[in-house]
Amino acid sequence: MADKVHCIRKTLRLMPQEAKVLSDKAKANGMNEAEYIRLLISQKPNDYPEVRKLLKELINEINRIGININQIVFNRNAQLYSKKDKEQLVAYMKKLNQSVSEAVVKIGNQ
Repeated sequence: MADKVHCIRKTLRLMPQEAKVLSDKAKANGMNEAEYIRLLISQKPNDYPEVRKLLKELINEINRIGININQIVFNRNAQLYSKKDKEQLVAYMKKLNQSVSEAVVKIGNQ
């Protein structure tokens, strides 16, 4: 239990503009300054609200695309596959790749 208690105090000196940036970023993320600094130290991307939101949106997008792909494959297996279905499948895969690439770029910039 003692390992989970924050018992070591550190003093930090900041310039006024640095203190304002810290305060603003902590408030923007719904945290106090100490929690925000701990977050920055831990460097766990899943802890960042922006990353969680982005990953949730990406998962939802992948699920929607997956449903469409499943319908196209079902039609293919039922011999109902058309050239239009193939074009849609390629478009969905391009969109999926683009969404994943955008997420990687955004997460990489965190």
